[in-house]
Amino acid sequence: MEENKRNGNMLLQGSILAAASLIVRLIGLVYRIPLTRIVGDEAMGYYSTAFEFYNLALLLSSYSLPLAVSKLVSSRQVTGRHVDSRRVLRVGLCFGLIVGGLASSLVYFGADVYARFNNSPGIAIPLRVLAPTIFVFAVMGVVRGFFQGYGNMVPTALSQIIEQIVNAAVSVGAAVIMMKKYADDPMVSAYGAAGGTWGTFLGACAGAFTLVAIFLIQRKGYAQKVAGDRDREAERYGQILKILLITVIPVVISQTVYQISGTVDVSIFHRTMSKKGIDDETRNIWLGIYSNKYRLLTNVPVAIASAMGTAIVPSLVAEIAAGRKHKINEKIASAVKFNMIIAFPCAFGLMALGGPILEMLYGDRRVLSIEMLNIGGMAVVFFALSTVTNGVLQGINHMFLPVWHSLIALLVHCGVLAVLLNFTELDAMALVACNILFALIVCILNAVSIRKLCGYRQEWRCTFIIPLICSAIMGAFSDISYRLLLKLMQMAMPNRTVVNNAVSCVLTIGGCVFVYFAALLLLGGVTAKEIREMPKGRTIASVLMKLRLLKDDSEDVSK
Repeated sequence: MEENKRNGNMLLQGSILAAASLIVRLIGLVYRIPLTRIVGDEAMGYYSTAFEFYNLALLLSSYSLPLAVSKLVSSRQVTGRHVDSRRVLRVGLCFGLIVGGLASSLVYFGADVYARFNNSPGIAIPLRVLAPTIFVFAVMGVVRGFFQGYGNMVPTALSQIIEQIVNAAVSVGAAVIMMKKYADDPMVSAYGAAGGTWGTFLGACAGAFTLVAIFLIQRKGYAQKVAGDRDREAERYGQILKILLITVIPVVISQTVYQISGTVDVSIFHRTMSKKGIDDETRNIWLGIYSNKYRLLTNVPVAIASAMGTAIVPSLVAEIAAGRKHKINEKIASAVKFNMIIAFPCAFGLMALGGPILEMLYGDRRVLSIEMLNIGGMAVVFFALSTVTNGVLQGINHMFLPVWHSLIALLVHCGVLAVLLNFTELDAMALVACNILFALIVCILNAVSIRKLCGYRQEWRCTFIIPLICSAIMGAFSDISYRLLLKLMQMAMPNRTVVNNAVSCVLTIGGCVFVYFAALLLLGGVTAKEIREMPKGRTIASVLMKLRLLKDDSEDVSK
């Protein structure tokens, strides 16, 4: 019973963070729609290119801090070393203030250099607005890591939602103001992109304020734990800093390689397409479609994998610290299966309904936009799997393996991208192909390492094959359902193209959710035991069994 409770708690905390991440991505998707309509694809090209460099600086300075701090805090609090956990927080904050300040300065003063390197001077304007955000995220990341180390994902989830709500409101409002103010300026698109980046900065400030407020509310509970641990000799600050650096460096390198793939893509694309005679406006329009439509839509379901990857790290660290190494494979299996059950239908849904979704959200019927989703939707599965397996390797203290795997994938990725751009007419579609290739290579290398290190043998039938079959059924249903509904809507309202598409698309998506999960249950993709371990799982399992969608495995749930 205790083992099930621990596994259930990992799924619960992972589900909380996954739900928040999904909400955040959906808010991001929703506000990007009016933002794109207001500033246009050219401005979104500046916006996305600026974010590539900003994200790289963020990774180098502070993106790894939540994971690193959570690992250090988790390994100490599980053995009752609460004084040392508090010292980790203090060291982490000092570290974040220093590296965050340095990274912010680098981005601000290096904006023009990066813009000239990409032969696109407008990039510097939104990049300068983004610069101070890095400092805020550095501090916020440490506090999030502290909460996560104690197995509490709620503060992180709440701060992420508030951060994104403020981001959405400010981004759209500031973009409108900037587009009007600089309407006669030749760089109006770059200023419009800068308006969008203001939301990122103020959203980060709102998220940081939320975390500090939660910490102040809960400080008495942490103080009591520290008071009960004062007899133990405290860990030296210098030793904690050394361990923090040892933990941070491989995570930074790994995540940087992941992120730099996007930065390198942008640079290779701009420079190669420029040599082929493609003008700056067209290049940025193509990048705007790729980054703010294709990648944005495919990244929404990947948020669930990121959340589970975050949740599994402190969980695995706690199992190792407590000497329960035999539970590691069970947790790996749960995390991978949970992700695949979500990733496969999302991938097939984007591939089957890419055109209607783009038309509904952006009013975009361009062939390039549709082809990116139709072909690149499968990237969802590979990125979800690579993300969660990265978390596994980090959780079992093999921090540098994701680094080498990502580096190998990056080198292959860059070589293939250069060949495709120079010697084919794929143009922007080459970015999609190499995006899939990068994640696939990381998946394969991670799987091989996990098997060698943990003796983990992947279960295929319920984790991959059944979700794949159910997703294919769902995809066929979606195509037939959408076409039928659209014809009926056109008969009812002949001159309402936008409304007809939107209603048909939404109803089809709703039907797809039911068809997929019904097929998953009927084919035995999940068991009653697995459902019971999920949040509110006992109630869900009971209802499903009454509906005859789930077989009773006759498990004694009181055990």
